[in-house]
Amino acid sequence: MDTTEIFLNRLSPSEEIFSEISNKLDFQISDTVSLESFLTNLKTKTNYSIYVSDEKTENSTVESVISVFKRVAESDSSVNVEIIVDEFVNIIDENDRITDRSKPRSLVHRDGELHPTVHVWLIRRRDMGIYVLMQKRSATKDIYPDMWDVSSAGHVRQGQEYGTTAIKETREELGLEITREQLEFLGFRKNSHIEENISDNEITAVFMCREDIDESMINPNPSEVSEVGWAEIDELLTIMNDDDFPCCILSEELEMIKKAVF
Repeated sequence: MDTTEIFLNRLSPSEEIFSEISNKLDFQISDTVSLESFLTNLKTKTNYSIYVSDEKTENSTVESVISVFKRVAESDSSVNVEIIVDEFVNIIDENDRITDRSKPRSLVHRDGELHPTVHVWLIRRRDMGIYVLMQKRSATKDIYPDMWDVSSAGHVRQGQEYGTTAIKETREELGLEITREQLEFLGFRKNSHIEENISDNEITAVFMCREDIDESMINPNPSEVSEVGWAEIDELLTIMNDDDFPCCILSEELEMIKKAVF
């Protein structure tokens, strides 16, 4: 049996929410009354996956719609409803520009749609060498678990942009507060990763921070990062293809750093 996927975005006004529901149900829904009437008059078994954006923003329309689906499902066993809270990310168009169309992150990865991410590299000079901070991804990550990766990284949430996301991810993953002025933009990269039910298709904004980081201020989030460590760039490039060194670092990004520094 097919499942109808409906997106309830907490950042959207009521008319956009009901437009989304109407499109997915192929029936004009203008309010919760017409929604409940539609659901209670269904004569066939139906499944609904309701994806709700994870912002803390209050949205009375979203809450009312959820209540209607739950109420109908409780009174009618032929209507099955699953509520899924997820991060919504914006989709990138054919011109590599971020659009205002958003979609749950899990479905973006399932469907392989192009979306924006950021990578932040923290670097330092020591003994004529350039060292980069790496993080080891938590074992619970759905992509590249237990692998060494860029200093910090993350998806650009709906309504946000690359620079603010870089600052947010560095704070959330490493406990470090950096400013926009401390970030140096190195360029964009396209990257794809396909694994089982995940098709990750990204445009990544790569940033570098040259500030001499106080290591005592690094406090990794254990749900994201299991450990951190510094590596000299040329040595890292040498061992990246070693099977004993599990990593998902891209050599192109290390070359971008070298080009910017030297």
